[in-house]
Amino acid sequence: MIKKLLLMGMLLGAVRAGAQTYTPTADNLAARQNFQDMKFGLFIHWGIYSELGAGEWVMNEKHIPYDSYKRLADFFNPQAFNAHEWVMFAKKAGMKYITITSRHHDGFSMFGTKTSPYNIVDATPYHKDPLMELAQECVKEGIELHFYYSLLDWGRKDYAFGSPIADGKPVNGDWDSYINFMKAQLTELITKYPGVKGIWFDGHWERDVNWHYDEIYGLIHKLNPAILVGNNHHLEPKEGEDFQMFEKDLPGANTTGFSGKSKIGALPLETCETINNSWGFNITDRSFKSSKRIIHYLVNAAGLNANFLLNIGPMPNGKIQPEFTDTLAIVGAWVQKNGEAIYGTRGSGIPAQPWGVITQKDKNLYVHVMTPSQQPYVFIPQLKGKVTKAALLADGTAVKFKQQTEGVFVYLNGVATDPADTIIKLTTN
Repeated sequence: MIKKLLLMGMLLGAVRAGAQTYTPTADNLAARQNFQDMKFGLFIHWGIYSELGAGEWVMNEKHIPYDSYKRLADFFNPQAFNAHEWVMFAKKAGMKYITITSRHHDGFSMFGTKTSPYNIVDATPYHKDPLMELAQECVKEGIELHFYYSLLDWGRKDYAFGSPIADGKPVNGDWDSYINFMKAQLTELITKYPGVKGIWFDGHWERDVNWHYDEIYGLIHKLNPAILVGNNHHLEPKEGEDFQMFEKDLPGANTTGFSGKSKIGALPLETCETINNSWGFNITDRSFKSSKRIIHYLVNAAGLNANFLLNIGPMPNGKIQPEFTDTLAIVGAWVQKNGEAIYGTRGSGIPAQPWGVITQKDKNLYVHVMTPSQQPYVFIPQLKGKVTKAALLADGTAVKFKQQTEGVFVYLNGVATDPADTIIKLTTN
């Protein structure tokens, strides 16, 4: 019996020793730090679904047969697309990176791929690769580029959408074929397009299968160890991932129902939200978020040590609608003035307060007062270190404060306030 137990122990040890553990490289760790420093990014959902003006799920929601839906490619011809305009739009808004849909759930590739003719270069009268133009422009303008990539595919036969699942794969499909297809496309995206810094996966939640993440993540990190891998699976981080994302919720919240199992890990964090209520272009969606609401989302995300990825759905002709450009011009002006309290900061560890949040950089704390206090002061609990100075970030005007054992009182009497966010910079020793 003892011999059997020893043998079992040796076998278990061998299995554990053989299991591969992901160890990020120094370049990857540096990329993570840079990712956290950027804080603000532009999310773009754009594809042949944009032509119908009803969002990116229109094929599924309207029960359009795949063979009929594919005809949209025949007249997708975004002659007004201008990569420079898109990148400058992001820069003027204060955004440091762009994440764009390379392939969404409809299976249409928005880049020139050799793996399938169902792509923008081969299947449309446009016959050009907008993602290549965007990648080149991002390199030129110093904007990072990340690619959204859908694991889910409503049309491919090897994926077999709707098929029963057995033994970790679809009964009616060819799972090995589909996994190899994805690996081939990801190889193209990483090796062909200049300056790619991240892959943003989506669609895991559609089925409980073996996604072969060890192979897929391993391939990505082999091709470029510095590339950041994230997955919108709504779960706690998995082995091989480099950042954790939250869909339409700040980390720790679950107002949408997506994040019930999203246990916050130790990776860099990102939250994504739409500028109206749609990801893809929706011609009837007029629920545009105000510049103040967007600023508050950015600040609250930074206070929770997270990036904010704000989504737009460009029109099918390739133009960004004026409601988006006008609002984000206002946001950009605010960020340009107050970027010190956003870029390069980390969460202070002090919980959000009724009046706002606190970001931190080096020995400076940035007190973001977004909701006017009922008192002539704001109180900051749990503050470590001695405060030596308090001043308005906007103009350097000194602000009165009092530090006691239980925390710091910052007095707002006579202080010029900002309608979006009054920022007080505290210097500590």
